[in-house]
Amino acid sequence: MALFIVVITCFVIILDTPQSCHTPDDFVAVTSPGHIMIGGLFAIHEKMLSTDDHPRRPQIQKCVGFEISVFLQTLAMIHSIEMINNSTLLSGVKLGYEIYDTCTEVTAAMAATLRFLSKFNCSRETVTFQCDYSSYMPRVKAVIGAGYSEISMAVSRMLNLQLMPQVSYESTAEILSDKIRFPSFLRTVPSDFYQTKAMAHLIRQSGWNWVGAITTDDDYGRLALNTFAIQAAENNVCIAFKEVLPAFLADNTIDVRINQTLEKIIAEAQVNVIVVFLRKFHVFNLFTKAIERKISKIWIASDNWSTATKIITIPNVKKLGKVVGFAFKRGNMSAFHSFLQTLHMYPNDNNKPLHEFSMLFSACKYVKDGDLSQCISNYSQATLTYDTTKTVENHLFKRNDFLWHYTEPGLIHSIQLAVFALAHAIRDLCQARDCEKPDAFQPWEQILSKCSKECSPGQMKKTTGSPHSCCYECVSCPENHYSNETDMDHCLLCNNETHWAPVRSTTCFEKEVEYLDWDDSLAHLLIALSLLGIAFVLAIGIIFTRNLKTPVVKSSGGLVVCYVMLICHALNFASTGFFIGEPQDFACKTRQTLFGVSFTLCVSCILTKSLKILLAFSFDPKLTTFLKCLYRPVPIVLTCTGIQVVICTLWLVLAAPTVEENISLPRVIILECEEGSALAFGTMLGYIAVLAFVCFVFAFKGRKLPENYNEAKFLTFGMLIYFIAWITFIPIYTTTFGKYLPAVEIIVILISNYGILCCTFFPKCYIILCKQKTNTKSAFLQMVYNYSSHSVDSLALSHVSLDSTSHDTATANPSPGNKKAACQNQNHLPAQVLAHTGTAKTMKVSKTLHQKRSSSI
Repeated sequence: MALFIVVITCFVIILDTPQSCHTPDDFVAVTSPGHIMIGGLFAIHEKMLSTDDHPRRPQIQKCVGFEISVFLQTLAMIHSIEMINNSTLLSGVKLGYEIYDTCTEVTAAMAATLRFLSKFNCSRETVTFQCDYSSYMPRVKAVIGAGYSEISMAVSRMLNLQLMPQVSYESTAEILSDKIRFPSFLRTVPSDFYQTKAMAHLIRQSGWNWVGAITTDDDYGRLALNTFAIQAAENNVCIAFKEVLPAFLADNTIDVRINQTLEKIIAEAQVNVIVVFLRKFHVFNLFTKAIERKISKIWIASDNWSTATKIITIPNVKKLGKVVGFAFKRGNMSAFHSFLQTLHMYPNDNNKPLHEFSMLFSACKYVKDGDLSQCISNYSQATLTYDTTKTVENHLFKRNDFLWHYTEPGLIHSIQLAVFALAHAIRDLCQARDCEKPDAFQPWEQILSKCSKECSPGQMKKTTGSPHSCCYECVSCPENHYSNETDMDHCLLCNNETHWAPVRSTTCFEKEVEYLDWDDSLAHLLIALSLLGIAFVLAIGIIFTRNLKTPVVKSSGGLVVCYVMLICHALNFASTGFFIGEPQDFACKTRQTLFGVSFTLCVSCILTKSLKILLAFSFDPKLTTFLKCLYRPVPIVLTCTGIQVVICTLWLVLAAPTVEENISLPRVIILECEEGSALAFGTMLGYIAVLAFVCFVFAFKGRKLPENYNEAKFLTFGMLIYFIAWITFIPIYTTTFGKYLPAVEIIVILISNYGILCCTFFPKCYIILCKQKTNTKSAFLQMVYNYSSHSVDSLALSHVSLDSTSHDTATANPSPGNKKAACQNQNHLPAQVLAHTGTAKTMKVSKTLHQKRSSSI
């Protein structure tokens, strides 16, 4: 009977008390030799086994609760290292590894870290104290892990002593991005800042604003909850309750706290959305009990459990409601899938997790696929031993897809990226060194060795065709964007309304406010031209005043009309000053109205002068009668100017010009006057153009009047200058922008004003100053007499021609009774009489017209 029992024990699984850790080698989970050793930290078991409420001896406790998903993560690291060793990436150099099980406990992770930091090739397994670790050679060159942020923080603080690179594949706590506190910490996943921001955005877009939150009582949970609370507040989302669970399953109060949390969820009936920042085993226990209590909600999953097969395979999990989560980026999993297919042939001599999984898998060989995970979890609460290796291999081969279903692609891809990132750093260091020697480089040198060069401030990372996130290009930030840190994923946008940034900028610069300033050289030129124009106006006024009684001044309409026109010209020149300097409301409202009204008054005076000249030298009786009826100088000027005053008044009342900041330019803010109404602005200018056109027509008709005193042809030329200037102004004004836009209108005002001033007054000033002999009454009367005589001669000849034609017609058709008389008159009427009669008439008309023109002009 005793022999039978012994035989049976060779073929069955024996549950026994787990053996304690006698040597450091017993603590290693997986190991493989190599020229360069890489450390690994994975929570292969979910908790430490302890019979007491708290530790009573300083010893490493046993771990229980085998985690299949983390076991797969361990295999992903092993597979990635083997892929590198079998490639040409590190030709001649082999990577080795030491992987430790943290048992989801900081204590176990710290023990493994001490071994990582122990001196290389030292039998005493000691960590020596030094003031400078630059030349210190530890056991491993870098560490991959850990998964949980709480553990990664503790490990990183120890690794910082030697600046040993630590690349995490799952730790997302935002605080780990602080390079001052964690200078050697790196990761292949984004921080919780982006995840919580996305969660808050999802909640807002879904129309929810009343949510609950559940987290763990550790650094990861508290920091994630605080970050989410900030993001939620910015998106107008309120948090109804915040429940905190113990961080580790070894805590005996965890079941009590889960029950209290579920009671809180039931009590808050109006809360239908719950954000969950928990670990997988917390979520598993929470959901299992929530299903029992028939709780159905919308659960927002964090990235560390959103794709966990352990959660998806919970019985009746659909009764929980809906689960919406965020996951890490996935990669190509085909090579890892092939590796799992041949896992039954992989040696497990130095791979304790694989050996343990083989035993657990064999123990549950008769369990259905749906219950296999739970069976393994139940059996893994104690350590197992098994002898029949062959039988275990056969069972793995038959059900090798089981592990593939438990694979979390996002985490596997992150681990692969971490391993390859270290491999690329080692490759860069080994290009000029013999890395087959263990002391070829120190761990801290890998911080400076990267697949891609560090992107400096002013640049951002741009992904390339490489599958590794550590391999990227550095591109300059575009205009109006900046980056103020190294290796930023994206550039930040400046506030385009107030700030700008050049290409590859590290900060935003405040936009300069620009306008046509008084100190500008162009402004100086324009003001000089305006002052020169005012000086011309004053000089002309003085000349006309001193020669008030001369025919030239009298023919210009008298001193009143000349003074009115000169004042208008002076106001036009003065209005240009309101276009220069910092725009103010008063200047914006004044500049256009002042120019519009004064220029209209000037053109109205020119219109009356054109009518007067045309009336004085008109020989057409019908036209003369019409012009006499139309010619009313004062009403014409008042009416024409009054209409413009009404237009400008309505403009100022209904849509007055205002000061506006033009932010359309990338680097400056243009302070300018916004005209208020383009219609009103166009109406004002259009009305002036209509008056100018009427002046042009009248002046054109009188262009052939007496040369010395004829204003008509000069007014015609002045109106042409006006039209050319303003027709050119329209397309230039509509296509010009910037601080020099007011200068365009100033130039047009100056051109049109100078054109009319010069054409109206300069010829008269020339006669007054340079041709004084012609500026006398006798010379003026002689000129008028000559012009009138010439005009009347032409008119008389025209009349004689008409009389001759009529006489010929009468002679050609005589009546029978008068034929004889007609013949007698024709024979006895001499040609000289006809000539004398015509000359007498001409002399009489000429004298009459001479008196008439002289009095009119």
